[in-house]
Amino acid sequence: MLSVTPMQKASADGVLGAMAIGQRTSAPVGYIEFCRRHAAECRIRSGKVPPAVMSAGLEDKLASVTRLVNRSIKPASDLAVHGAMEFWSYPDNARGDCEDYVLLKRQMLELQGISLSNLLITVVKKKDGEGHAVLTVKTDKGDYVLDNLNNDVKLWSETGYRFLKRQSSTDTGRWVAIRGHPDVLVGAVD
Repeated sequence: MLSVTPMQKASADGVLGAMAIGQRTSAPVGYIEFCRRHAAECRIRSGKVPPAVMSAGLEDKLASVTRLVNRSIKPASDLAVHGAMEFWSYPDNARGDCEDYVLLKRQMLELQGISLSNLLITVVKKKDGEGHAVLTVKTDKGDYVLDNLNNDVKLWSETGYRFLKRQSSTDTGRWVAIRGHPDVLVGAVD
């Protein structure tokens, strides 16, 4: 069962456990290249969509998609799969890196009826300083993270990551900075 800890604070829109976002920021280079190949996916403007309602059904969807994708893809670097240092794509031959897991989870959850406004590609730093991508799901109970490094669906503030930026919830082609959160510890779940 997913839960909200008592330490969570409400975001500016009043959702307990939601990330506080800041100004527009640059998109990751890999995402820019992904958008050149998948332009339609990066031009979706949705306006303000309410967060997904966290129900037992949504909890089950998030957990099952996380487990399915995590066990279906063998971790492999972009260099090994594509011959490039940074290449965001849907997993080729069931091999990929963190962004590839995120893109597949996002696609699968959208096909199950969750708005792209609530399925946000997010860039974080792990404890070792390495960049990493996760999928953030905006819900009425807070922002939850789907990660390829473990099968647990957690509130963003319980992951141990330092959150840097994510897609805008109103425009898939824009990215916004994530403002610091006092309850977030810098660390990775390896």
